[in-house]
Amino acid sequence: MNNVVRLALVDPHDASRNSVKTLLLGIDTVWLEAECSRYDFFIDIVNQTQPDIALVHLDGDAQRALALVAQITQEQPACAVFVISSSQEGSLILQAMRNGAKEFLHSPLRLDDFMAALDRLHASTGKKDKARGSKVISICGASGGVGCTSLAINLGCILAQNKANSVVVIDLDVALGDSDVWLDIIPDYTIQDVADNISRLDYSLLKRSLSQHASGAFLLPRPIHMEEAAPINAEQLQRVIALLRATFSHLIIDLSKAYTRLDLAAIQVSDVTLLVTQLDLPCLRNVVRLLQFLDEREMSAHLKVVVNRVGLEDSQISLSKALETIGREVYWQLPNDYATMVESRNNGVPLINQAPRSKLNKSVELLAAQLDSTAAPPITEPAEPADKPKRRLFSFLGNK
Repeated sequence: MNNVVRLALVDPHDASRNSVKTLLLGIDTVWLEAECSRYDFFIDIVNQTQPDIALVHLDGDAQRALALVAQITQEQPACAVFVISSSQEGSLILQAMRNGAKEFLHSPLRLDDFMAALDRLHASTGKKDKARGSKVISICGASGGVGCTSLAINLGCILAQNKANSVVVIDLDVALGDSDVWLDIIPDYTIQDVADNISRLDYSLLKRSLSQHASGAFLLPRPIHMEEAAPINAEQLQRVIALLRATFSHLIIDLSKAYTRLDLAAIQVSDVTLLVTQLDLPCLRNVVRLLQFLDEREMSAHLKVVVNRVGLEDSQISLSKALETIGREVYWQLPNDYATMVESRNNGVPLINQAPRSKLNKSVELLAAQLDSTAAPPITEPAEPADKPKRRLFSFLGNK
């Protein structure tokens, strides 16, 4: 538990104390060392257990609680004190900070507020919470059928094989998504249920809305029924992502091909966006259009181009001509193995189980490892790049 934060809690009110406990117990990197309902006894508990954080609820008796904050700060200077209160009076906040509180949090406590406070504490102490490092990976396509969902699902299942990882796949194609089919899951809950409860959403409710695959990966699928309007707006989606990344090490978001506000909101908060394409004219034309579209919105800095089904046929446009056209290096190439992928989808079994020794699965495994590393990204089958890549829509028509 070297990367786990040990926490002690005091709150005289059972309801609010139990609410905070429920929230904390859902966070893998926080260990609830002790809880107490009496301010008088809490300093003894802190001295005995020496937690990393003392969480003091002020609403039972503000003056006694503030005096306790000062006492903890004096007797256990290595223990960071967080205080919670339903009051937002400036004098109360100022007194708590003067007494040594590191953070003043609003009651009822929200997971994203607590995790943000935890981040600030780690930044101020110079500690790195390795266990809670989180990466959001969005996967979008230059056209329908280029392999976005297959990549999202198989990346998720491969990353989940590492016991240090916790992975969730979000199907954001709310109209025609089929990630549940790829995993042979009949979900009890979908993103629609999350949207219906967005006003009271917390981590425990959100995690109950996820379906877990045998690989260990979790899934938040698209709604069962198709509706005219999206079930969730961009702001709500970003709140869901913030809650998920607070406890999951990897979020993989399978975007729709419509590039709606939901899709753009996901790209905006992603650490990496993989743009999947094939080496054909319609796809490469769309890559150019999408790059221009995202460039204009300053959303392409973390975008990486992935070429799928390399070697599909001899008439494919050459990679060097594709590079010359799109004006951007290819981050990764996935070999063509259409028959294996179709069999995997139809069986509802990921490649790590269906065809673990296939070249395609090995390539996805290498991609997963690369996305987890900080090393310079090689591509699986390096090709000779053009000397001066130029973005021209039809530059490759003269020579394939």
